[in-house]
Amino acid sequence: MRSRLKILLVAAALAVIGWPSQASADGFFSPWVGVNFANDPGDGRGSFGLTAGSMGGGVIGGEFDLGYSPSFFGSSTAFGNNNVLDVMGNVIVGIPIGGTHGGGLRPYVTGGVGLIRSVVEGPANILDIKNNDFGFNLGGGVMGFFNQHVGLRGDLRFMRTFNSDDTTANPLDFNLGNFDFWRGSIGVVLR
Repeated sequence: MRSRLKILLVAAALAVIGWPSQASADGFFSPWVGVNFANDPGDGRGSFGLTAGSMGGGVIGGEFDLGYSPSFFGSSTAFGNNNVLDVMGNVIVGIPIGGTHGGGLRPYVTGGVGLIRSVVEGPANILDIKNNDFGFNLGGGVMGFFNQHVGLRGDLRFMRTFNSDDTTANPLDFNLGNFDFWRGSIGVVLR
């Protein structure tokens, strides 16, 4: 009798542990296209990338943002090959209007830190400039869902480096860098 009770208790414990539970995180993935502006050389230059994240409990979460801007500083014939790549880890805060399931809207604000890499390759790789700078981004937008899994996302972000790439600067000074730009984007969002 005792061995049956032990087997029953172990089976009940395994059933409770293995019972599927509803996930409380609201994950999303959004490939996007955008445009850079408010930086004279980069004005009107296209960009593309992806953003993926999760909203734990539906209100606050984290996201990974990857953006690539080819020919950021001008056409490749005038400036050689050039581009800007940004990789950011962000905190995102958004209020789901209409809930976290089905259709609805979610306005949000986001911000974080990461890498802003700028590359300008001169003709025949002479006078190449490559900067890997620690930077930040701040922004916001809205995600609108048509149904449980598909929607659109509009986003506006400000990007700026922390370091100024000035070799004469005091390394103990905390100065914001001199490279910054805005990026507006739109994309499909899947959750």
